[in-house]
Amino acid sequence: MAAKKKAVARGAKAAPKEDAKSVLAELKRAGSPSYKADMAARYGIVTKAPVYGVPVAKLRAMAKRIGYDHALAEALWASGIHDARMLATMVDDPADVTPAQMERWVKDMDNWGIVDTACFHYWDRTPHAHKQIDKWAKAKPEFTKRAAFALLASCAVHKQGTDEEFLRGLELIEVHANDPRNFVKKAVNWALRAIGGKASPKLRRAARELAEQLSTSEDTTERWVGRDAMKAFDKAGK
Repeated sequence: MAAKKKAVARGAKAAPKEDAKSVLAELKRAGSPSYKADMAARYGIVTKAPVYGVPVAKLRAMAKRIGYDHALAEALWASGIHDARMLATMVDDPADVTPAQMERWVKDMDNWGIVDTACFHYWDRTPHAHKQIDKWAKAKPEFTKRAAFALLASCAVHKQGTDEEFLRGLELIEVHANDPRNFVKKAVNWALRAIGGKASPKLRRAARELAEQLSTSEDTTERWVGRDAMKAFDKAGK
């Protein structure tokens, strides 16, 4: 589904431009040593990139003020700083994103926080989302593969896709539900639960059938994915 270029809640697209140097300086000033420590200790966000420790609430406030700015987003991403890259996913315009850019950025991702932020608040609104899901699901790097299923889940939650695209997503889940890597299996499970929560009776039925199938698998990871999804469906009355 194509992204729209209309003004959004975070701020009008026509807002005065801000330069990367001043934004990076603001990020550095906003860094919190305690939040930086909590990123790994409490949230399991570990990255090789430099980190200032800017709280997400501050990043969102900055994004709202800045509005959409594709050039700034690219400059922030190029800085290599984790906080700047998080902000980049919040200020880039989904309508300006290309598959090539998505490929460049995903290769730099080394933690679930940046992956999920990009997928849930940004990439799911690009017209390339489902093609990238298909491609990244086959990838070997853990966080690229997580991006496939985090993006699938995000598209399901935000109604970005057709029943046929989500049925294809269930096929991908069935194939890759045996990946035991923590950040992959959790994203696969998230995607299954998200599709099972759709309004479409066909999708709900297909997701539950897959969850039941996986829950009886001899594979430990598949069994966990299926059983956890079944618990979620039962709790929600799906």
